Amino acid sequence: MSSNEYSGSFGHIFKHRRTINSRYREENATFELLKSSILVAFSGALRIHLAFLLLHIQSSILTCIAGGLIIYTVYTLDRALESEEDTVNRTELKGSNKKVGLAVSLLAFVVGTYILAKEGILALAFVPLITGYLYSKGIKIGKFALKLKGGLGMKNIVVGLTWGIFIAGLAGSGCGNLVPIVLVFTFFGVKLFINSAIYDFKDIKGDTLAGIKTLPVSLGTQKTRNLLSAMHLLSHLVLGIALIHGVLAFEPLIIVYSFICGLICIQSFTGSEDEKFSSKKIERTVLVDGESASILGLRMVAGALIA
Repeated sequence: MSSNEYSGSFGHIFKHRRTINSRYREENATFELLKSSILVAFSGALRIHLAFLLLHIQSSILTCIAGGLIIYTVYTLDRALESEEDTVNRTELKGSNKKVGLAVSLLAFVVGTYILAKEGILALAFVPLITGYLYSKGIKIGKFALKLKGGLGMKNIVVGLTWGIFIAGLAGSGCGNLVPIVLVFTFFGVKLFINSAIYDFKDIKGDTLAGIKTLPVSLGTQKTRNLLSAMHLLSHLVLGIALIHGVLAFEPLIIVYSFICGLICIQSFTGSEDEKFSSKKIERTVLVDGESASILGLRMVAGALIA
């Protein structure tokens, strides 16, 4: 074998290896894209179940599943459409196959909307989808342009309002009294506003580069922490009073656990330092996204002990 033939074969081996590595990275990034929204969707489905409990209405498993699928759709679409800040905040998604993400999102949305249509609440399926698009991409008609991204705390406001309306709307569609629905909307709207702000602390670098004025970016660590604490205390005070007066179902464990867990999250995960330990990330995921699962688990244990 001549030296040219040898070097050609050697180069072919490296080229083949690079191709395999590139394909592996793409498949891995695509897998990360598809699974990145599963936890938040599962948590959202459980929150809908909690809303049913607070409204003292028989929970619909199908409605909870449909809500989870819509939540999965919105978050996966947002990540598949590549926002500027995600190039810094979510480097693990770089190189993912966006068409696969869009296809899976569409399938989840079709199944979710079909279920909600059968339940007679189809319109609610489009609320987070439309709001998410207005936030990420916006619309422009002639001189008129509307894009929700960029304003001070706008990201957190959009998250709180959108999912508060979505959760309270799904669970309260069969409730004849508007007051408890508004209270449930307030509870979940404020909670999700706070949770989104907590996650903003780990995304300060990317949000700053993208020009997104999240609360930690604009107000700083301490002022943001004070604001979140005040919102948390006020919302739980209102719900506590509602529980005592029988406006909502008597579910003190939900309110008390939510109150304690929220305080821990605000104090523990609103630091300005970079995350360096995976244990810190796991702890935040368990307490923030896993809160609804923990509440329901404790409620089942407490119910068994009382029985």
